[in-house]
Amino acid sequence: MESTQDKSQPATPRRLQKAREEGQVPRSRDLTHLAVLGVGLTLLWVTLPLAYERMRAVMRMGLRFDAPSVQEPRLMLERLADGLWLALGYYLPLGLAVAAAVVLALLAAGSYAFSAKPLMPEWSKVGLLSGLKRLFSRQQLFEVLKLLAITALLAVIGALYVASHMNGFAALLLRPLDAALAQAGDWLFLGVASLLAVVLLVAAVDVPLQQYLYRHRLRMSLQEVKDEHKETEGNPLVKSKRRQRAREIAYGQSIRRVPEADVVVMNPTHYAVALRYDERTMTAPHVIAKGADLLALRIRDTAREAQVPVLQAPMLARALYAHTELDEPVPVALYTAVAQVLAYVYRLRAALRGQGPMPTPPQPSVPPELDPLHGRTAHP
Repeated sequence: MESTQDKSQPATPRRLQKAREEGQVPRSRDLTHLAVLGVGLTLLWVTLPLAYERMRAVMRMGLRFDAPSVQEPRLMLERLADGLWLALGYYLPLGLAVAAAVVLALLAAGSYAFSAKPLMPEWSKVGLLSGLKRLFSRQQLFEVLKLLAITALLAVIGALYVASHMNGFAALLLRPLDAALAQAGDWLFLGVASLLAVVLLVAAVDVPLQQYLYRHRLRMSLQEVKDEHKETEGNPLVKSKRRQRAREIAYGQSIRRVPEADVVVMNPTHYAVALRYDERTMTAPHVIAKGADLLALRIRDTAREAQVPVLQAPMLARALYAHTELDEPVPVALYTAVAQVLAYVYRLRAALRGQGPMPTPPQPSVPPELDPLHGRTAHP
């Protein structure tokens, strides 16, 4: 039999959400390296010619000496400041672009969490034993082996690239400076791009791997899943009592709507159901209040105070109470019985206005299977 303490269950959505709120998200360092190197190399390659021309102009101006420059030391300081501002104007946007690329990469991989908890100190992690435990953990061992493999692969590719271009590097000494710099830049770009391809391959493997390891660390035991379900959904007994209390509150509030009813059907004291029908807005009569025992008596008394007709129809009252909900239409099977009741109410109102004889209370025909007391002794 599987132990309930074995963490063999996948993390629930609530567990994943809680971990994210605590700042625990899957992070791939290789993805960050890829964003920094890839975007940085691309921007350098695109902007390097412009930066080279501007820096050469600044150096040419800075290395120019004449009598006014010697007599005014302030001019040298201004030239130095111009050079610093030029460098800052080039490298600062470059750094901001690389930082934005890193943020976008993390957002795309889902490696972000808006939480201040990681900033709080955890004294349980401060200590020699806890440090050694993290140092020799499975995760740390995997990171060390991965870095060693990446370093070895990059070293092999770099060595092969340099060996294949050794003669070309030596020939650069015989070429003009501008042409030599351009050729060296092309070779440097190709070499770094080859190394970057390795980082891209590693990141493509590392991102889903970090997702897997993250979910593996958050696995839960069967007991933890059960406890979370109880905490989320609530204890069944408490939940049932909560629903019952909510129904009682709803039924108590519905008493205020009894004066809006056309008729109240009773049994004669155990059940009471208030019906209302508006042919302009309703396709069928609606139940706007219902109750049993003391609540039924309150509905009856409220109806009499509001001069709403109260009809004694035990089977219909029990059927309506059992098969309807508040603010919902009556079942189709009870249309005939409810129509008989409403017809009686309309004739009763007409008689009270002196427009006809006093009607006889009907005996609504209710299908026996809808009566919850069918086959048993009914309430009086």
